[in-house]
Amino acid sequence: MEWCEHLLAVNFAILNFALPSFAQNMQEDFLDAQNNAHVEVNVEPLAWDDQVAAYSLAYAEQRIGDCNLVHSEGPYGENIAMGTDDMSIADALEMWIEEKVYYDHCSNSCAAGEICGHYTQVFWRDSIHIGCAKVRCDYGGTFILQL
Repeated sequence: MEWCEHLLAVNFAILNFALPSFAQNMQEDFLDAQNNAHVEVNVEPLAWDDQVAAYSLAYAEQRIGDCNLVHSEGPYGENIAMGTDDMSIADALEMWIEEKVYYDHCSNSCAAGEICGHYTQVFWRDSIHIGCAKVRCDYGGTFILQL
């Protein structure tokens, strides 16, 4: 039994280190981009949360077959994006932040008929942890989930 546990740990380590130069870079890149955006609006930086990231990945993997922009209805606030194969986490973050033009800070609301909920999710003041995932869709696009 102990041998199986070590083999499982090694396989997990291989997945964590072989695949994730992508995953590790994604984590660092996304956290850096998110926190740089937070500095610009005087919001505290976030810390990466592996549990939140695991939840994000588990749900993103459920969307691989269709990549529909359907929220998980889970315990976290979330942003989702879908794009081309080369869409990066930074691209998704930039897209969400671009909604700033529709956000009225004084009334804490969106301009009439506009969407700005992704923007407010990025800068939610009570958020202290973050996780995200990016998967390639079966048809060739990309699905990104940020919690």
